[in-house]
Amino acid sequence: MAVCARLCGVGQSRRCRRRPRQNQQDRGSDSDMDEEEEERIVGQRRGDAGGEAPESGVETAGPSRVHCSWADSRLHGVGLPHPQALSELPPELLVEIFSLLPGTALPNVALVCKTFRQILNTETIWRRRCMEEFHMKEDLRKMEVGGVSSRDLYVKLLHPYRHILGLWQPDIGPYGGLLNVVVDGLFIIGWMFLPPHDPRVEDPMRRRPLFRIHMWDSKKATVECMYGHKGPHKGDIQTVKKDEFSTKCNQTDHHRMPGGRQEEFRTWLEEEWGRTLEEIFHEHMQELILMKFIYTSQYDNCLTYRRIYLPPAMPSDLTQPGLFKGTYGSHGLEIVMLSFHRNSARATKLTGDPNVPAGQLTLDIDLSQPLILPDLEHQCNIEELSRLVLGVHERVQREAREDAPTPVRVPAEGACGDAGAAEALLANHGVDSDGCQAGPSGGTSPPESQPFILPLGVMARNEVYPRTCRKCFYGTGLIAGHGFTSPERTPGLFVLFDEDRFGFIWLELKSFSLYSRLTDRLAHAHAPNMERFEAMLRNMQSWTS
Repeated sequence: MAVCARLCGVGQSRRCRRRPRQNQQDRGSDSDMDEEEEERIVGQRRGDAGGEAPESGVETAGPSRVHCSWADSRLHGVGLPHPQALSELPPELLVEIFSLLPGTALPNVALVCKTFRQILNTETIWRRRCMEEFHMKEDLRKMEVGGVSSRDLYVKLLHPYRHILGLWQPDIGPYGGLLNVVVDGLFIIGWMFLPPHDPRVEDPMRRRPLFRIHMWDSKKATVECMYGHKGPHKGDIQTVKKDEFSTKCNQTDHHRMPGGRQEEFRTWLEEEWGRTLEEIFHEHMQELILMKFIYTSQYDNCLTYRRIYLPPAMPSDLTQPGLFKGTYGSHGLEIVMLSFHRNSARATKLTGDPNVPAGQLTLDIDLSQPLILPDLEHQCNIEELSRLVLGVHERVQREAREDAPTPVRVPAEGACGDAGAAEALLANHGVDSDGCQAGPSGGTSPPESQPFILPLGVMARNEVYPRTCRKCFYGTGLIAGHGFTSPERTPGLFVLFDEDRFGFIWLELKSFSLYSRLTDRLAHAHAPNMERFEAMLRNMQSWTS
């Protein structure tokens, strides 16, 4: 900004030195001009500078055209003087320069002088800002045909609501959720992402619009609530504080159904679970479903959202971090966030239940404790698997009590079947590895996969799980009573199947959870750095603790 002011010759008065040389009539015309009038003046000034005005106005101007006009002028002996100020540059060059600036800087540019303010009325500048900052393309033409300029779109819609773009977690008690606010066509839409129906963990996510903001019907941004079954209706959005906002519905009668609460419950149940209450035979599961409906229906008129981020990826990560949907017994499918932190992997709940709420660390995997599975015959025995995992668990607990953990370096190629590395690791810690059958001892490289089967007696909501795995590690899972009472971490086995699937065997519960990656593209969602992401994780746990 200081450079612009110096080139234009603006002092403390913030006025252009060229202004006193203008006549009184020009000085009094400070009102904004429409695009057609502005382009006529820009074209006229180009003619005064020695160039020919383009037929299509300023929007076709570019650097090559500017260079050509100046070169033609020199060839014809016009002898244009070297510009002494930024405002003396050809208008089409100023348009090109201003188009490269971020939209947040343009209001300050307009304060420099009247010439800059007039140039900033050019639609080309604002159209490029909408495209580069918010990835809008062909929709801009539709908006302009409807009478809304790119400048109005940027100034009244995109810029004021830019702070709500990204990934958010709604504050719905223990249940949480996943909201992605994006620029979608001519709208800003808040999409709520819902897991597929239990137990189809491999199915794609479902999504439902909660609100939208647009300028299609008026010259100002309009907020509409999309909840309910009667279509869009009036709503409101308020910024509570940094990284937090709230939505409010102004017409909650649109949420009600003619059949009353019973019809609303039946409709919700079909959308949420894909079945009727009569088809759910387990009494405890029926109670959980009724409890969730009663609790979540209290938030249909007002919701608060807190910003969350996707974890940044590092070259040393075991697999690509991100979001996964997983099975949680009678609670159905829930969404977790897998992230890596040096020698550990963590799965944090984005959606939760009355036992372990959203925001809590559901899985904590120790990547310094790889495990080798026995052969298929011994894998079928839950006692054999328990002896293997509990041996590591007791050692880890003992080291924690002594407050002197022995550092363990895991070979980069350490996999499920790397017998030599695993036996050496167990021997260093005084653990007998006889209960674990390894692969061939003479091999120099571990096999890419190893057969896997669930032990007898372990419950699984989804029996369609991979029959081979890449790596296995010791870890703990969080369990608690209703209302998040008496939480404790219990040992289990983390199984990495492939890039998009992993599982966890809860030994104490004798239960198996299968997780599958979310493949949806989530815009404006990645954390700027690892420090910001870890701070967000700490905040998430405090929200529901």
